Amino acid sequence: MLVYVINQHGKPLMPCSARKARVLLKEGKAIAIRREPFTIRLKFGSSGYKQPITLGVDAGAKHIGLSASTVKREVYSAEVVLRTDITDLLSTRRELRRARRNRKTRYRQPRFLNRVKAKKKGWLAPTIQNRINAHLKVVDNVCKILPVTKIVVETASFDIQKLKSPEISGAEYQQGEQLNFWNVREYILFRDNHTCQHCHGKSKDNVLNVHHLESRKTGGDAPNNLITLCETCHKAYHAGKIKLKQKRGQSFKAETFMGIMRWAFFNKLKEIYPFDVKNTYGYITKNTRIRAGLPKEHYVDAFCIADNMQAERLNYYHYQKQVRKHNRQIHKLTINKGGTRKRNQSPFGLFGYRLFDKVKCKGEVGFIFGRRASGSFDIRKLDGTKISAGISYKKLVLISKRKTYLTERRCAAPPHS
Repeated sequence: MLVYVINQHGKPLMPCSARKARVLLKEGKAIAIRREPFTIRLKFGSSGYKQPITLGVDAGAKHIGLSASTVKREVYSAEVVLRTDITDLLSTRRELRRARRNRKTRYRQPRFLNRVKAKKKGWLAPTIQNRINAHLKVVDNVCKILPVTKIVVETASFDIQKLKSPEISGAEYQQGEQLNFWNVREYILFRDNHTCQHCHGKSKDNVLNVHHLESRKTGGDAPNNLITLCETCHKAYHAGKIKLKQKRGQSFKAETFMGIMRWAFFNKLKEIYPFDVKNTYGYITKNTRIRAGLPKEHYVDAFCIADNMQAERLNYYHYQKQVRKHNRQIHKLTINKGGTRKRNQSPFGLFGYRLFDKVKCKGEVGFIFGRRASGSFDIRKLDGTKISAGISYKKLVLISKRKTYLTERRCAAPPHS
């Protein structure tokens, strides 16, 4: 295992072996400042010897692959899982604010200075901005522990119209599927031949509704998320009496995000870092990976992007999961019998522990995913495996306090034979 080293001024140095780190710590020449990835800070000056390190970044909408390597060996490998709850949280907040203006409670005036037109140039949707910030943050975290001299980013652009219809060409790009229709409702009714897609007219109900297969809150009003239902079937579905066989069509959220963030992320990196920042493309990464006989993983793609294919690979990687910092919802949405409002969250700290703290439980290392006022904690690994559904805080040992990116070390996938 490699140990990452920074000098007394906070500047990154080349990593050292675990044995050398133990000697430095034992002799009092260094102190440990981070457990995962394990990092030490020297108390004295060093020669500052460095080698050229290339950081490969496999950018994505849900996952980020990272791999830093010299010509001879890989020195860092990680896969980051990004948050996907931004849309749902913002939509819920919008619903609550709108409801608050229409019921007898604390009034909140609508604000008009936070509209898109009032924002500065370069404004991006919160979901996209959060992911771009996450990309910049994980790259910065690597640059804090390694003297990176070059960054290579895989960017991609998607022709969404081509993905929907491979035969499209020329002027057809300007003639979408809703051409000559007044609105999306009219198009859905025409597409479904003005027929209920569940009973196919057997209910004899002539009143037709347009139904969202996935909640409008998160699924939107895209045509592939809408179907025609008669009012009888529509009410029966929401009453839980029937189930629909139809599934939502392919979503292109990830492709849209990659198209927007492609240059926003790349150009921001060039602004921040003074050294060489380049981009590459997915087909090059795929060809490199197949020729080397490597498995399809995000951190493996990042290794191929760095293009030090003769380097000795690490036999482990850091699996990281991004989590929210705070839960600002004070009360639950459902009111208890008797009109009492139940709090939605436990105290900030409970018996010295917080949500997502890293702890040792039953001889295993996990994270706090749930806690109760009684002192019972739900401990899990990042893949969701339960170590204990309810264990007393007295039987836990704190390893490290929570961070925005929860980290655990995993074994790397072996190459194909």
